[in-house]
Amino acid sequence: MGGIRIEGLVKSYGARKVLDGLDLTVEAGECFTLLGPSACGKTVLMRLLAGFETPDAGRIVIGDTLVAGTGVHVPPDRRGIGMVFQDYAVWPHMSVRDNVAYPLKIAGIAADVRAGRTQTAIGQVGLAGLEQRMPSQLSGGQQQRVALARALVSKPALLLLDEPLNNLDANLREEMRFEIRELQQRLGITVIYVTHDQEIALALSDRLAVMDEKGCLRQVGAPDALFDRPADAYVYRFLGVANFIPVRKSAAGWRLPDGVTEWVGPLPDREGGHLAAGFRPNDVALSRSGAGLPGIVRRASFLGAQTDYLIEVGGVTLRAATDSRRAGAGGQLFRDNEPCRIGFHAVQWFDELDATGTVNAEDVSATTSGAGHE
Repeated sequence: MGGIRIEGLVKSYGARKVLDGLDLTVEAGECFTLLGPSACGKTVLMRLLAGFETPDAGRIVIGDTLVAGTGVHVPPDRRGIGMVFQDYAVWPHMSVRDNVAYPLKIAGIAADVRAGRTQTAIGQVGLAGLEQRMPSQLSGGQQQRVALARALVSKPALLLLDEPLNNLDANLREEMRFEIRELQQRLGITVIYVTHDQEIALALSDRLAVMDEKGCLRQVGAPDALFDRPADAYVYRFLGVANFIPVRKSAAGWRLPDGVTEWVGPLPDREGGHLAAGFRPNDVALSRSGAGLPGIVRRASFLGAQTDYLIEVGGVTLRAATDSRRAGAGGQLFRDNEPCRIGFHAVQWFDELDATGTVNAEDVSATTSGAGHE
C-alpha cells in the first residue's frame, strides 16, 4: 500500500471552519504524529481519514484509492484502516479473545481463520495467556492492548491512534509509547498518531506536524528538525517549556524590558528592533559571578536529579533547570532570593510579536519615528 495524500481538505461545523484547505502527505510505513492543542482539528482530521465524516471540499487518497472527494465516499469498513480511541472502547461483556475477534466475525471470516488471526494479534500486543479474561479483570494498559489488538487483527495498512494513552498513568504511558513504536516498526504498518503531548510525539514519530488552534499546519518534519529549527515561536513553544526574553535595540545596544539591563549573550541573527531570545530551561547556565545577565532566584525547587529555578531578570521571569549533582559538586546550587549570573548554552531568535504576542505601541512608534529621521 502507498501512503496517504490529503489535498485541500475543508471541514466546517455551522459557521466554524475547523480545517481550511489542509494539505498533507504521509509516506507508506511511516509513523506520523499530529501534534496540537485541544480543539485544533486533529480528531476531526482522523475521523475524515477513517470515513466517519465527509469533507466539505478537498480529497483524501489512501494508497492509490480515492476514498473521499467530490461525489466519492468510501465507507469506513472498506478503507483498510484500524483505529484505537482514547477511551479503549472494549466491550465489557466480552472476553479478550472475543473483543479482538469481533471485527473478523462481523466481516464473516471463517472460524478457523478467525481463531488463528485473533491469537496472532493477541500475541503481538503481549496478552498471550489472558485470552479468557474479561475487561474488568484487566489493568488500563492491558485494556488498551486489547483495543490495539482488535485494530490490528484485520491486518490494516493504516492504523489511526487518537490520543490512546491519555487515560493511562505516567509510567504506563511511557511503557506503551515505546511498545507502539516497536510494534509499528516490526509490522511495517503506516501509523497516524494524534496527541497534544510533545514527549509522545518526539519519541514516536518518524515525522510530525504541529497544528495551531485554527487547524493550520505550522511545520512538518522530523522531530529533531522541529525541535532544533522551529519555523516560528509557536512551534518552539509547543515542543517544550520555552522562555522568551524580549530585547529592544537602542543606540547603546540591546536592552531588556526594564530598559536598563543590557543583553549579555549570543547576539541576534535576524533583522529587527524588537526581538525575543528563546531558550529552554536546560539551555541556561547559572553561576555566582562573572559574565552573564544579573538575576535573582525567586524559587528553587529540588526535584531529585534536576533542580528547577524561577529567576527574575531585567523585568521578566524565566525558568532554568540544572543537574542537581553536578551543580552541587561545583557549589552552584542556589536558594530562594539569592543573586545569580545567567549565561546560555543556546539561544534562538524570534520576532517579539511572534514570541510574546505584544509589542509596546509607544516603542514601535518611537522606533518608526527614529528610523524616519535617519
